[in-house]
Formats: sequence, structure tokens, C-alpha cells
Amino acid sequence: QVQLVESGGGLVQPGGSLRLSCAASGRTFSRNGMGWFRQAPGKECEFAAAISGSGRSTYYADSVKGRFTISRDNAKNTVFLQMNSLEPEDTAVYYCAAARGPGATMSRGDYDYWGQGTQVTVSS
Repeated sequence: QVQLVESGGGLVQPGGSLRLSCAASGRTFSRNGMGWFRQAPGKECEFAAAISGSGRSTYYADSVKGRFTISRDNAKNTVFLQMNSLEPEDTAVYYCAAARGPGATMSRGDYDYWGQGTQVTVSS
């Protein structure tokens, strides 16, 4: 059974940092693109960041570019999202997802597997 399990969420003050992890099990995703999406209360789920299977290509939403960094460790079947300079607008449930193909893609329809999400709250 394929599982994606996110961790690392929590409460942080504006300007702070968090590092999210997504551990995959049940199969290897070293040849699949991986992504992070987020859903704020009362809003649609939106794309945040993606990385190709090789890790050589990354793609970010404009709202997080320059503040968030996606990376992966294929030996550990794990993807990370380093979030710096966090803002209250970043408050959301963050979901990890595995794509059908090898590329870094922002389209939700390209992702076959999803984690359960981890809550990130940015507040003073």
C-alpha cells in the first residue's frame, strides 16, 4: 500500500521557519515528480512547489518563490519543503503529492498519490 506521510507542521511566528518532510512508503518515487500543495481555510487547494524525479528541476508558485525551497532525498524516498520568512497568509494544511510522470508539474491532475496533510499556522 502506497503512503505519503507529512510531518514538520506546527505553529510559528511571522518571519519564522519550518521544514516539512514527506516520507513515502509502499513503492519508490525516485523517478516521479513530487509536489507540495496547500489549502487555507475557506480557499481552494493551491500549488506551492514541485520537484522533478531527478531533483534537477524545481517549480514554485509566485507567492512562495524566494522563501520556500523544495528538495528530495531519493535514497530515503523523502521530499522536503523548507519554508522561510513565513507570513500569516501561509497558514494552511500542506499536502505532499506524487506525480504520475518524472517532471515538476503544478497541475493537480498530474498527481496520483496524496498525503493526509500537515497543519502550518503562522501567527503571533
